[in-house]
Amino acid sequence: MLSDITVPARPAAPLIGYVLKMYPRFSETFVVTEILAREAQGERIEIFALRPTDDTRFHAELARVQAPVRAIPVPKRLSIAWATLRSAGADPELAAAVARHLSELAELEPDDAVQAVEVARQSRMRGVTHLHAHFGSAATTIARLAGRLAGIPYSFTAHAKDIFHESVSREDLARKLDDAAFAVTVSDYNLAHLRAEFGDGPRLHRVYNGLELDRFPFVPPAARADEVRLLAVGRLVEKKGFGLLVRAVERLRARGVAVRLDIVGDGELGPDLRAQIDASPVRDAVRMLGARSQDEVAQCLREADVFVAPCLVGADGNADGLPTVLLEAMASGVPCVSTAVTGIPEIIRDGETGVLCAPGDVADLAEALARACAADFPAEPIARRARRLIEREFDARRLAADLAELTGAVARDERRAA
Repeated sequence: MLSDITVPARPAAPLIGYVLKMYPRFSETFVVTEILAREAQGERIEIFALRPTDDTRFHAELARVQAPVRAIPVPKRLSIAWATLRSAGADPELAAAVARHLSELAELEPDDAVQAVEVARQSRMRGVTHLHAHFGSAATTIARLAGRLAGIPYSFTAHAKDIFHESVSREDLARKLDDAAFAVTVSDYNLAHLRAEFGDGPRLHRVYNGLELDRFPFVPPAARADEVRLLAVGRLVEKKGFGLLVRAVERLRARGVAVRLDIVGDGELGPDLRAQIDASPVRDAVRMLGARSQDEVAQCLREADVFVAPCLVGADGNADGLPTVLLEAMASGVPCVSTAVTGIPEIIRDGETGVLCAPGDVADLAEALARACAADFPAEPIARRARRLIEREFDARRLAADLAELTGAVARDERRAA
């Protein structure tokens, strides 16, 4: 439900404000890909960044983003909060909206409330016509309130942690879904889950995270050397299952399967994983390469024989949605092994587009890897089918057009209602 305040005259062309908790964020390449694809089809975008980035590494693709980035101050000092409210007060209609929605603002954390006012103020000032947030947590909290204050619609993309983690408030997520002009999520699994939990509303859609296919040219799997090169990429957190993967490699080598494993990424479990590897009988066959840029990951993919994403459901309920790097590996022609977690079976179809195994089961993972490493494994036909699936379902240009259509439909409905 939108606010009833009068919005300043809007430009004829839509202007979409992306509300992001942190931008840029090294691990959220899908956001950059989406913005680039939307800009490429002519959409105008501005980015509202709610927190300063803590990444010192940047992907080259960031330089191609045209959208200006508006850093929304975190009101850690009373003077910042006061300055924000004073600026909002200079817009009489926004000030009235703040007063009307004061009880809702008071429900939020102070930082979120003040930032919602500031996003609303800047949206009105800049002529933003639609707000879109990624992740149904803090960013959507602020986009929702900012939209109500500014009198413009909002939408959001729900991923995984913001749906499945034990800390997710069902009541809060329901309110966000109810108030959104539309919401999208990144797999059919997520869509079915949300519809089962919150109802089969017409404003809930599945839109996959896309890839820029030109950046991931297909290369047929090469003849393998004596040792099969395994590659895993992702943040070093429980849901990625890397500890399990090291144990699976131990099993493989114990039964005489010659494999080596490279792990790319960093994260909170890095020290634990390092200690596990150091204590492992296969420590000389496993390398931790740290975080790498997209170009460096692409190079790692070119050198790998098998890509493995041993995802599992964490003890806190957290699980991966649909790992972007898994899509990149499939696009690039690397045979993939993964697990039946959330949306992964939508792309890894066992024996057709990869090898699928049970999540959290080290024996099943070792067996799946053994299949993929076997000399008679049909690597090329499986890789070609995987590439065709990625081209058909994950082309960022087509998925950006889907988002543009959803956003445009909201604008058309608003004009008819005016």
